[in-house]
Amino acid sequence: MRHALHALALPILLMAAWAVAAQDHAAAPYAGLDAREIKSLSEDDVAQIRAGQGWGLALPAELNGLPGPAHLLELKEQLGLDPEQVAQIEALFEEMQQEAIAAGARFIAAEAALDAAFASGGLTSEILAQRVSEAAEARGALRYVHLSRHLETPTILTEAQIARYRELRGYAADPCDAVPEGHDPQMWRHHNHCD
Repeated sequence: MRHALHALALPILLMAAWAVAAQDHAAAPYAGLDAREIKSLSEDDVAQIRAGQGWGLALPAELNGLPGPAHLLELKEQLGLDPEQVAQIEALFEEMQQEAIAAGARFIAAEAALDAAFASGGLTSEILAQRVSEAAEARGALRYVHLSRHLETPTILTEAQIARYRELRGYAADPCDAVPEGHDPQMWRHHNHCD
């Protein structure tokens, strides 16, 4: 009997400990973030922005079929880009990179100023509005740099290269265009609301 109680007690104690840990995490999901230099940006965020990386800012273009120059250069062999296409994309990427680094520095500075305004105390609603506006404008400018280059890449590529790019990047094709092998075409089209 004693062994049976001990066998039951251990899982109950483990579940109780897990529940307490889950409550602590739920009560303090930002614990540890207060040590960040800029509270709204992780070290990885800052590193990506300073390096001119996309930081996910161009997803509306990328996921709607307008490839980005950085990824095109990564996939140039698989896409069969000719030397002229590669040269055009490299120039586009270098220009974007320089502008993104400059715009990123402005965004980081604006976020740092917003953070410093809260840290210093005595923040007024007018100063807050100004700091938030500056940070939003800087983020928008950075996002524009990345998104605008996606508008330029389709003119350099063929439609087949764009389709291949989407495939290589793992973006789902229209399920109505291709029925996977082994599926009943009529049922597939029905389940994917193709009709």
